[in-house]
Amino acid sequence: QVQLVESGGGLVQPGGSLRLSCAASGSILNIYTMGWYRQAPGKQRDLVAGILSGASTNYANSVKGRFTISRDNAKNTVYLQMNSLKPEDTAVYYCYAGGVTIPTMTTPGDYWGQGTQVTVSS
Repeated sequence: QVQLVESGGGLVQPGGSLRLSCAASGSILNIYTMGWYRQAPGKQRDLVAGILSGASTNYANSVKGRFTISRDNAKNTVYLQMNSLKPEDTAVYYCYAGGVTIPTMTTPGDYWGQGTQVTVSS
């Protein structure tokens, strides 16, 4: 089975920075896409940033220029560098791995992390 473990969330003042990490573990042969979603109280879960195995990236308009996503394919790890944080960035951030190929499955699967809280407040 595949597990995603996130780290790096916490409380930060407006204008501050945080770096989230998410490591995928298990008998993984390949991960097509990795990304970060977030969900604020009473709202739906939305894409923040995504990155393909070939390093192509996409971002939500609200975070462009402030957040940077990257991945280490050798470590099956994705990162989210968040700068110039705003109170509206407060949410639970979820790591996502899509198109994950493992030896015991004939079709790729999708997996989610447990979520990490990011709170931006003075």
